[in-house]
Amino acid sequence: MLVVMKNDATKEQVQAVIEEIEKMGFRGIPMPGAERTAVCIVGNKGPVDDYRLLMLDGVKEAIPVTKPFKLVSKETKPESTVIIIGNVKIGAGEIVVMAGPCAVESEKQCLTIAQSVKKSGAKIFRGGAFKPRTSPYSFQGLGEDGLKILARVRQETGLLIVTEATDNASIDLVEQYADIIQIGARNMQNYSLLRRAGQASKPILLKRGLAATIDELLMSAEYIMSEGNHQIILCERGIRTFTNTTRNTLDLSAIPSIKELSHLPIIVDPSHAAGRREFVIPLSKAAVAVGADGLIVEVHNDPAHALSDGAQSLYLEQFAQLMIEIKQYRK
Repeated sequence: MLVVMKNDATKEQVQAVIEEIEKMGFRGIPMPGAERTAVCIVGNKGPVDDYRLLMLDGVKEAIPVTKPFKLVSKETKPESTVIIIGNVKIGAGEIVVMAGPCAVESEKQCLTIAQSVKKSGAKIFRGGAFKPRTSPYSFQGLGEDGLKILARVRQETGLLIVTEATDNASIDLVEQYADIIQIGARNMQNYSLLRRAGQASKPILLKRGLAATIDELLMSAEYIMSEGNHQIILCERGIRTFTNTTRNTLDLSAIPSIKELSHLPIIVDPSHAAGRREFVIPLSKAAVAVGADGLIVEVHNDPAHALSDGAQSLYLEQFAQLMIEIKQYRK
């Protein structure tokens, strides 16, 4: 249930509603909006008797929420959420592009790529310091040394940093160094990690799992938001289907579907969806066409010798071409 406050409701009146909800045995989470504040009731197993709440000062109405994902639902917050980090706004109409290598390999490699993608128009640098790999014998990342390299990239270029946390131990480190914490596809339903991400002070980039439904993705976002972190960026990165012509299948229908259901911004990862660099530009244009708020693209200065995912990484000049084409396509 959503308790909608009047436009002139005070902070004290909102707090009184939250306290009354707690007396009823539930949790009340405030959802500030552009014109009014609402309080979402979570923890109830069935209908809530709204009479006690409607009698409180400042309360306008109580609205049932039909979706299991209450906090991320548009029923709770009709206006779109915009994630603001420095001078970058995700979800505000501009296509925000995150670009960089799959894995941090060296400071020279990262600075070379970062300087090039920034020149082409990228706002955020991506690079993995912790790498969850299918094989235990594959390169697992440089760990904190990789995070220090990413911090150097931010210092030298001014680009924001997004990088993945793979468990509760690594998220503590990532939170210190990154501007955006990524929860990867393999961890989309790692609920202890999601709860920890919900306690972080940084925005979370949540990738859709390899075989996850849209409802499951939104419920994972609900885990994060229920812990207090409302700064969530969703990411469609392709799902596993029966085809073997691409690494995964990019579900373009997920973007308008999620925008219909949720107020959270959603970006697209064409690199992991395709697994082949020649498909990245057309899939990026398709993502822009269906309303994605941004892209996260793998780029490398020497893909043939990349320690991870070289086949799907764009060359620097290809990324420059991608940025030209998506701007033209957006127009």
